[in-house]
Amino acid sequence: MAAAAKGKKLPLEYKGHPLRRKDNIIYYGSMSDKYIIMLQVTETKALDDLNMASRVHVQLQYTDPDLKSRDRVVKKSDKTSLYEAMDVAAVWLERALAAG
Repeated sequence: MAAAAKGKKLPLEYKGHPLRRKDNIIYYGSMSDKYIIMLQVTETKALDDLNMASRVHVQLQYTDPDLKSRDRVVKKSDKTSLYEAMDVAAVWLERALAAG
């Protein structure tokens, strides 16, 4: 809280791993690790005055920049909410990082 009070932005984290957003893509994890999760919101539905994710594509990927983008994908799935997607992402990332 003290850092936020001084005007510094604290990075957003979920279960100890950083979250970064670029348009409709959310990256979960650190590029310095062997794996990262990419969540892409492919469909939204209006709920009152908010757009809620109704389809999210989840991919566990290698962070190795020497691999082609299609070769980086380890596993993938589609979920019907951001909550479901983050739940799967957290498990996949923890297991992949623990396995090495």
